[in-house]
Amino acid sequence: MQQSLSWVAAAILAAGMVAGSAILASSVIEFRAMERVVQVKGLSEREVAADSVIWPIKFNEVDNNLTTLVANLERKNEQIQAFLKLQGFSQKEITIAVPQIVDRQAGYYDPNANQMRYTASSTVTVYSSNVDLVHQAMAKLLELSKTGIAIAGQDYDSKPEFIFSGLNELKPDMIEEATRNAREVATKFAADSDSKLGKIKTASQGQFSITDRDSNTPYIKKVRVVATVDYYLSD
Repeated sequence: MQQSLSWVAAAILAAGMVAGSAILASSVIEFRAMERVVQVKGLSEREVAADSVIWPIKFNEVDNNLTTLVANLERKNEQIQAFLKLQGFSQKEITIAVPQIVDRQAGYYDPNANQMRYTASSTVTVYSSNVDLVHQAMAKLLELSKTGIAIAGQDYDSKPEFIFSGLNELKPDMIEEATRNAREVATKFAADSDSKLGKIKTASQGQFSITDRDSNTPYIKKVRVVATVDYYLSD
């Protein structure tokens, strides 16, 4: 009798283990199915106009007499300031940097002794939120050359820098658009693969970038952000 009961108990235990294994296996399969994930990226772009500009106006000067050199620098700086005020800029928009003066005979041998001893550069900088006014003034810059001021327009540090400072106002709409575009891509992928799009597993937002639209229009900026989203897929 005891042997019979032991056999029945063993059978029940075995059946329970089989059933438990089946349930566990089913759970694992369902869990793995839910781990089917697709990663998509959504892009949002805007073209915006710069809202401020830093415009350096640089010129060079040479002379053998330091006093004369400094006097010429001061005179030309005043001429540039007068030109800018005539174009409509206020004094607070104009700054003059300390001139850089090099003595070619100081501290080292100069093989080109026939050159001028002193060389200097001076920069007058305009910082303004009136971008259109800067464009108009730049178009008239040749007038300064007629007064004997050779503007160093080709130097890297004399090129205007156009700035866009309204990024925070664009961020909410651009993030929403990038996320929406990512979902559209994921939805199409799910449809093409005979799957259903599930919930978001993870989402991350890339850094916003602000670049010139092209080299010829640095005053037009391209704002860009990419959202990366992982979605669950199901059958």
